Amino acid sequence: MNYKGYIGRVTFDEEAKIFHGEVINTKDVITFQGESVQELEQAFHDSVDDYLDFCMERNEAPDKPFSGKFVVRVPAQLHRKLYLKAASRNMSLNKYIVKSLSETVAERK
Repeated sequence: MNYKGYIGRVTFDEEAKIFHGEVINTKDVITFQGESVQELEQAFHDSVDDYLDFCMERNEAPDKPFSGKFVVRVPAQLHRKLYLKAASRNMSLNKYIVKSLSETVAERK
């Protein structure tokens, strides 16, 4: 599920006969539930809207889904190999890694 850039993951509780969901692309906790797909979707939208309203009331910026930046720690030898591979292609290390990751994700679709 996707709403305003927030992505919801849903599970079904067979015993309670209810869908439970949570937003997975933010550090803040946003949950929702419903007994039908329509109810679940509405609860998801309401929860995201409530979260955004709450942040506005507190004059705080909401946690945005993915900034486009993340830190990856790799062994020094791998770092060196990646740098050399990028340089041999006349690319920055960042550009080379973005290209490589994009190709990897595209292959798995």
